Amino acid sequence: MWFWFSLIALLCWSGSDLFSKIGCQDEQDRYSHLKMVMAVGLVMGLHAIFQILFNGVEMNAHVILKYLPVSLLYIVSMAVGYFGLRYIELSISSPICNSSGALVAVLSFLVMGRAAGLPFAAFVAVAAVCAGVIALGVIEANEDEELRQARQSEANRQYTKSVLAIALPVIYCLLDALGTFADSIVLEQLNEDSANAAYELTFMAVGLISGAYVLAIKKQKLLFRQEAPKYTGAVFETAGQFFYIYALADSEHVAFAAPIISSYCVLSVVWSRIFLKEKLSGKHYLSILLVIIGVIILGILDI
Repeated sequence: MWFWFSLIALLCWSGSDLFSKIGCQDEQDRYSHLKMVMAVGLVMGLHAIFQILFNGVEMNAHVILKYLPVSLLYIVSMAVGYFGLRYIELSISSPICNSSGALVAVLSFLVMGRAAGLPFAAFVAVAAVCAGVIALGVIEANEDEELRQARQSEANRQYTKSVLAIALPVIYCLLDALGTFADSIVLEQLNEDSANAAYELTFMAVGLISGAYVLAIKKQKLLFRQEAPKYTGAVFETAGQFFYIYALADSEHVAFAAPIISSYCVLSVVWSRIFLKEKLSGKHYLSILLVIIGVIILGILDI
């Protein structure tokens, strides 16, 4: 079953990318990222409650507090990612965000001394991801504005050159990498199901706070047409997390499941080309290819 769980996780997370982009891309809605946090928090919270009540997942204050630093790193990274989706193409943002695995490898090298004995391919993968992300930043910064507008003429959105456009997915990548690194340490002391439920309950709390701020303080209205993609993305995100856990639970096939799931950014690029009509230059695609190759190699090696 690990193979099907992996495919479902890949499809769900690429779907989450697509619908989150649709739900957060409107620059006129200053609070779209907070509404997205609210949507994900509510869906994840309902899933956590279901797991606790019907599947016997253990939950208490100790588990929530123990996992809280990890939860906050993940949640803040996602909020930053949602905010950044209004400034940049999904086909650029997703590979950058998904390169956090390379930073986890770097942290493992530097902090825990895991560089010794690693295959040469691991260092090639990390170098490819870093080179691809840097190249994307350079290309975005130096692309001629007329060429940019011509390239984006068929897309649903037009994007202007901006440091913030690249900076936000990079910040997401850094925070997510720190969260994953901390996760690997904390999960040595916590049950995986309990930790995931704690994460979802924390996300629900943050989502409720976001909702109170947006709806009660800022007096924003929720329109079905604008919110439907957000909640669709939230369902995909929660489902992807669920199947991801079960795919990796089969320890004998982790080395196969990890690269399948980690390549979901490839499908996100495909969806962005088909549904969002995003068109990139050859230099963009070459840089993205470097990132994707590095991510897949890291998944295969199970760094």
